[in-house]
Amino acid sequence: MRYLVTGGAGFIGSNTVDELVRRGASVTVLDDLSTGKERNLAAVRDRIEFIHGSITDREILGRAVQGADFVLHLAARTSVPRSVAEPLETNRINVDGTLNVLVAARDAKVRRVVFAGSSSVYGDTPTLPKSEDMLPSPISPYGASKVFGEVYGNVFHRVYGLEFVSLRYFNVFGPRQDPGSPYSGVLSLFCTAMRDGGTPTVYGDGEHSRDFTFVADVVQANLAAFEAPGIAGMVFNVACGGRVTLNETLRLLEQFSGRAANAKYTAPRAGDIRDSQADITRARAKLGFQPAVGFKEGLRQTWEWYRSEH
Repeated sequence: MRYLVTGGAGFIGSNTVDELVRRGASVTVLDDLSTGKERNLAAVRDRIEFIHGSITDREILGRAVQGADFVLHLAARTSVPRSVAEPLETNRINVDGTLNVLVAARDAKVRRVVFAGSSSVYGDTPTLPKSEDMLPSPISPYGASKVFGEVYGNVFHRVYGLEFVSLRYFNVFGPRQDPGSPYSGVLSLFCTAMRDGGTPTVYGDGEHSRDFTFVADVVQANLAAFEAPGIAGMVFNVACGGRVTLNETLRLLEQFSGRAANAKYTAPRAGDIRDSQADITRARAKLGFQPAVGFKEGLRQTWEWYRSEH
């Protein structure tokens, strides 16, 4: 089988590419390296095809998808705060870019597109856990762009017969998550601050909670979404089904690092959600998804990776 992974040099993408190659798949990666890094693919670079380009370039995308059986569409502008500051650019990449991917996949007669959705589509509704049957209610341009990606995907499934599956990731973390931007995942920023003797910044009181999901579990969900029968047109939460506060996270990092966090607390950010937790019943039933790495163990592995990268 041949796979195209857009954004395949990024955090989730490169971890998924590694596993696809390990399983003997033929893989093409399309990435503009705006956030992804070629070094993330170092272990498999001689066994994949790498194309430097963007999903906003329809000509390059059309070449990249030729011969693909499956597409994993991860390429996106992923920052919530940046989407608030730059909604037009977020729309250009996440909505127009996703439409480009769907058109290219349709024209190349791809079997199935697996889309990187997001828990941000649920917004800040107080109901927990979040189930896929809830109406989307995003509170950021990023969340809105992920809703439109799902809508377009399901339209292409109904109109053109292109199989489309959306995985709504909840706060993915783990090795290779880039801490080099203030918009990076909170755990990557916490880990590097603790490693380097800096001060972690907490937006709010630290009691807001997340359903943190280890990247290895997300990889397993991605692969299951390629293979599971009878799921075209469906959306799935991908998470652990629990939640942890940022203050609890800092206490664990204090244990791992042997030093006090001395976190700096500041005002909440626009577009940030207070609490997030997933109902993963559907993923368990249809994908056979079962999170294998608990939060504490995943955070320990992540801490060790960032420490080794110093």
